[in-house]
Amino acid sequence: MTSLPRPSVLFVCVHNAGRSQMAAAWLEHLSGGRVEVRSAGSAPAESVNPATVEAMAEVGIDIAANTPTVLTPEAVQDSDVVVTMGCGDACPFFPGKRYEDWVLEDPAGLGVESVRPIRDEIRIRVEALLADLLPDA
Repeated sequence: MTSLPRPSVLFVCVHNAGRSQMAAAWLEHLSGGRVEVRSAGSAPAESVNPATVEAMAEVGIDIAANTPTVLTPEAVQDSDVVVTMGCGDACPFFPGKRYEDWVLEDPAGLGVESVRPIRDEIRIRVEALLADLLPDA
């Protein structure tokens, strides 16, 4: 019996320091390795937002060592699903690729108490995406 290839998801936001980092971490955590996960930014920050790191640590997910990554056309091409979060026209578009745009508040400059609701909304969306990608899981 051959196994099907793992679906791949790319999360994109401008700085790759908050929303896309949380989404990627949630999908990695919840999928248990059954989904290939990438994240990138159209204008990456130097480091992940500290409030984002703290909010994820509160739910047992450590993203402290993560580093923002620049968005490349190859990352988009190599992904089955591209989830954008405010990257606008900077995100490359390839026909036939599945795109979703998640409208979420940007956690930049916010304290952890304001990041928690964003973190929780991202989890809900990631759970729905995961159920769609792996319906038999």
